[in-house]
Amino acid sequence: MQVKGSGSDAFRVSVSSAPSTSSHGSAPDDCDALGDVYLWGELISDSTVKISADKNATYLSSRADVLLPRPLESNVVLDVNHIACGVKHAALVTRQGEIFTWGEESGGRLGHGVGKDAIQPRLVESLAVTSVDFVACGEFHTCAVTMAGELYTWGDGTHNAGLLGHGTDVSHWIPKRISGPLEGLQIASVTCGPWHTALITSMGQLFTFGDGTFGVLGHGDRENIAYPREVDSLSGLRTIAVACGVWHTAAVVEVIVAQSSSSVSSGKLFTWGDGDKNRLGHGDKEPRLKPTCVPALIEYNFHKIACGHSLTVGLTTSGNVFTMGSTVYGQLGSPQADGKLPCLVEDKLSGEFVEEIACGSYHVAVLTSKSEVYTWGKGANGRLGHGDVEDRKTPTLVEGLKDRNVKYIACGANYTAAICLHKWVSGAEQSQCSSCRQAFGFTRKRHNCYNCGLVHCHSCSSRKAIRAALAPNPGKPYRVCDSCYAKLSKVSESNNIRRNSVPRLSGENKDRLDKSEIRSSKAALSSNVDLIKQLDSKAAKQGKKAETFSLVRSSQTPSLLQLRDVVLSTTIDLRSKVPKPVLTSSGMSSRSVSPFSRRPSPPRSATPVPTTSGLSFSKSIADSLKKTNELLNQEVMKLRSQVCFTKLLFVSDVYWSGVDEKILLFLCLVDGSGLG
Repeated sequence: MQVKGSGSDAFRVSVSSAPSTSSHGSAPDDCDALGDVYLWGELISDSTVKISADKNATYLSSRADVLLPRPLESNVVLDVNHIACGVKHAALVTRQGEIFTWGEESGGRLGHGVGKDAIQPRLVESLAVTSVDFVACGEFHTCAVTMAGELYTWGDGTHNAGLLGHGTDVSHWIPKRISGPLEGLQIASVTCGPWHTALITSMGQLFTFGDGTFGVLGHGDRENIAYPREVDSLSGLRTIAVACGVWHTAAVVEVIVAQSSSSVSSGKLFTWGDGDKNRLGHGDKEPRLKPTCVPALIEYNFHKIACGHSLTVGLTTSGNVFTMGSTVYGQLGSPQADGKLPCLVEDKLSGEFVEEIACGSYHVAVLTSKSEVYTWGKGANGRLGHGDVEDRKTPTLVEGLKDRNVKYIACGANYTAAICLHKWVSGAEQSQCSSCRQAFGFTRKRHNCYNCGLVHCHSCSSRKAIRAALAPNPGKPYRVCDSCYAKLSKVSESNNIRRNSVPRLSGENKDRLDKSEIRSSKAALSSNVDLIKQLDSKAAKQGKKAETFSLVRSSQTPSLLQLRDVVLSTTIDLRSKVPKPVLTSSGMSSRSVSPFSRRPSPPRSATPVPTTSGLSFSKSIADSLKKTNELLNQEVMKLRSQVCFTKLLFVSDVYWSGVDEKILLFLCLVDGSGLG
């Protein structure tokens, strides 16, 4: 769904409360439906907590428990195609190929280049010129795969060797592409654990990098790898899916199986890493340093995999779910399971065809072919979405999503997310108003709300508002229900207060490219304006305040025009070499021990560590700045001579009458300070 218009007047609010049609849609309809996100569990809130009482007080973003699924509110219409959840941050990819991140900032994992939390999804500007296909979130870093098959990583690289895959321990506050061993390869998917990363190429090759403790990288040892390395033991085999836990890794590998007179390919489950809590499914607690097939599941054909803290979940092509690992909190989904060997999850899933699986640290979520979501395991923080914090030992239907067309699910450590298709509700299928519950009849007409899509009567949808989510033209007012009208008015007022945050609108790739180039040019121009101001300040300290003040007023415009070629030629370099990010006091976040990690996170530095590239400039930029400096110096001299000549002409009328103007001009050129 494209959002037409430009500037801050074109944003629309995506706060859907509309259930989908009972038919659950078809493939063509899905392409036209808007993808909305629903969240529940421990989520970041818009309130802050003051840590100290002095003037240098630190403000931390607070977190709140959401017990039932609620829509993700955003000032921009987000047509979501994919979502990934970390421990305290999340990322989503729109159908237009843009990536947005939000949550608690730590070490640059949001990719915005600043040390500030994001309460609502915010566009990752540096990837606006590319089309993103897939995203994954770890605890300290984030990864994205573009449509071209390139892999970008960013976040805190100082915790473990090679967490970002660039061969160094340097943190990156904006996305950086991984080259080197991946040069010439197309990446199909990527997954993140707290301390390591795994990726699959389009040819089915499996690469891992990061912290090798417990042998989670699968290279036959426990060494750290600071750059992607192919898992040799699976070389020649096609990896279908991979998932990273805290201390183990699991993958689905395609194996040729001989059957009577023919041979067919089948996806087998391989696990490796730490075997404690029976998380590897081999019937023992021994570690595995290389990928090892799970013998108890050799007869099944798998195609998806997910990993939790001490849990592994596999999905077969026939829609069956198998779990293995610790029995704590009932996360295996079967009260009779002892955890020693993989078990089939049945109960309410018997007869259901499961299409998607996802794992948090201690809970599981699955999506069936009927667009129904079932969850089980640990219930703290409301992460199961049942309106309470009780644990569930068997699959339980999430009633809050029962009438919605759910297409994808994802789990963070303590929360869960779902992508639902936001569609119009047919008036013929609804007999009463969604608000007042009065029956429709000859006098009570049906009207669809242009924001939530629900059917309302005239009295409950008599007002109109601009920027409705389903409006054909966001700049014109359309009929909305009273509830959506209040939401739209509230967001409009908040945006009038915060004019500095201009929302980013989704569009075609070409439009994004053009807009990003304009945005980059403006950023480069502003940096040159800052250069002029610095020169002005320096000159003022040397006692030339009057002359340099006239420089700013008189020569700023021509100087910027002269810099135009310089700016356009260095825009790309400036985008890839971002200076040291600024850490705001309001962006400080808590770094307590995460339930999803095996060690406490070190305290955040007052000044985040930027990339090494942010401390240097390319030769072309240096030459451009040098040329700019020369032009400015020439203009300074010209203006100084003009100012001095004016002063001399004024004095000549009083004291120097009769002196030739050529002599005065000569004196002005000789003694630039004025009258000497």
